Amino acid sequence: MNKQIEKLIENAEKSLNAQFAIIDGNALKRQKDVLNAFRKFNVGQRHFAPTNGYGYDDIARDTLCNLYADVFNAESAIVSPLIVSGTHALSLCLFGILRPGDTMLAVTGAPYDTLQEVISGAGNGSLADFGVKYREVRFNNEKMCEILRSDKSIKLVFMGRSRGYEWRNALKLADIAELVNQIRSVRKDVVIMCDNCYGEFVEEEEPTSCGVDIVAGSLIKNIGGGLAPTGGYICGKKTYVEQIAGRLTAPSIGMEVGSYAGSYRNFYQGLFLAPHVTACALKSAMLFAKVFSDLGYEVSPDPNVIPGDIICAVKLGSADKVIEFVRAIQRVSPIDSNVTPFPWDMPGYTDQVIMAAGTFVAGASIELSADSPIREPYIVYVQGAFTYEHAKIAVEECLEGLLNKD
Repeated sequence: MNKQIEKLIENAEKSLNAQFAIIDGNALKRQKDVLNAFRKFNVGQRHFAPTNGYGYDDIARDTLCNLYADVFNAESAIVSPLIVSGTHALSLCLFGILRPGDTMLAVTGAPYDTLQEVISGAGNGSLADFGVKYREVRFNNEKMCEILRSDKSIKLVFMGRSRGYEWRNALKLADIAELVNQIRSVRKDVVIMCDNCYGEFVEEEEPTSCGVDIVAGSLIKNIGGGLAPTGGYICGKKTYVEQIAGRLTAPSIGMEVGSYAGSYRNFYQGLFLAPHVTACALKSAMLFAKVFSDLGYEVSPDPNVIPGDIICAVKLGSADKVIEFVRAIQRVSPIDSNVTPFPWDMPGYTDQVIMAAGTFVAGASIELSADSPIREPYIVYVQGAFTYEHAKIAVEECLEGLLNKD
């Protein structure tokens, strides 16, 4: 290894020791939460068995839902391999709760790129096509409260915990609690929903403990622990979960059905490992942030503060550097390390996107991965890592590639 790079990483790790100790403490607390839920519901080998047909009385499915509800301190949950992504989970929530004439208010700016077509796409079966209106405010509590007071058609208030492809910090639980308090001071009747992708197990609790009515996310991010092969989850108040379940299947059957021909073992084992894997991913994001900050690059979040999600954003300033960074991540991936990523027109995105995803589960961003829309100011987003050691190797490779570019 280049001696300069070795010293950079060594110094970064020394400066992060205190934050890493806090992350480890949180992982221990969340591991206890998960273990206690497994013990409470007497999880056994019988819960790993596959099912078929309608899936009536599927104890594996039902117990998995109970585990998630317990860990999230929620009344009810849907956990299903039939949910194909985080966007799908969020879309189910919106279509399950909102009705023609209702208005959705986003309070953390525009939702993630793939969700925007769900909300306002023309002629594609979007919420707009069904007569649901959309309003947006970006981190302005005064304006948010003013809109809530004046527009009685608002039924759902939406917040995005993670940054998406934006240059902002992820929401911490304290931020979410403050937003909830502000909303409830004006309107008691609205549904508060949070896109929880990339935020699970990052802090001591989940948004459902802070007054959020419904949260949703992907099983191939934090909470799947890297083992869940597919799927999504929804947790929250029973009334809303039941409405959403009717959208996932049909209003007459909800979550009474839904079989899975594969073994449920990876869903259970992934949840059990998730606190530790998320801690590794958090440390990895902080290492990337600290090293690149020390090199003079602008990074988000602040490398000296534990982030609210597992993502590190680095402003590289040119398309060439973004492409090299992403390719470096791919080169040190355990899967498809021989593949060279190129920017491409990815479904759901307005700009070309380049992605490094040499992952065991295709597209899993709890595994070490990186991606970026090819647009100014050329920010790359890196997230995940099963192991902190893998992230260190990736930092080395990225630095060597970029130093060669310079």
